[in-house]
Amino acid sequence: MHRAVVMRLANARSPIAHAKTRTEVSKTTAKAFKQKGTGRARRGALSTSLVRGGGVTHGPRNLRNFSKSMPKKERRLALFSSLSAKAKTGDIFALSSFDSKEPKTKNFVELLKKLPKAKKYLFVLSDQDAMLKKSASNVPNITLVSAGYLNPYDVLNTEKICVLKSAFEKIEKTFLPSE
Repeated sequence: MHRAVVMRLANARSPIAHAKTRTEVSKTTAKAFKQKGTGRARRGALSTSLVRGGGVTHGPRNLRNFSKSMPKKERRLALFSSLSAKAKTGDIFALSSFDSKEPKTKNFVELLKKLPKAKKYLFVLSDQDAMLKKSASNVPNITLVSAGYLNPYDVLNTEKICVLKSAFEKIEKTFLPSE
């Protein structure tokens, strides 16, 4: 499970620290002053690292690759073990359906009051649950994930997990090997 969570966080990471070198700085390439007779240090273009506004010599570059990978079987095992850990503590429950004629946050909040109390919820949805997705989109501490994108990080990062009945088929088809 730990490796799967580390992989998820590493793959979401993007390097942003970047300093321009003297080739990337937009300055003139003309020699600023003559080589001899001024008493100053000899140097050429204004893009050199000796001048304020010039390029950085050994600065950070955004070329690093933080991505990690895991075998498919290992990723599935991590998901199943995280789900079984939540099931042992009784933090997983199912919901038959979300009946609402229009996408209203008020209806979703009323549903939350009927569910077991928790600080963070994870709702596993199928593709047909557009009403629930729209109704819950701006409620804080609610994570909505499609059944095909269920992952150990989201499972471990929430207190209670609610799986809709329509999502069970998609989970079985996606994660359980067909024989």
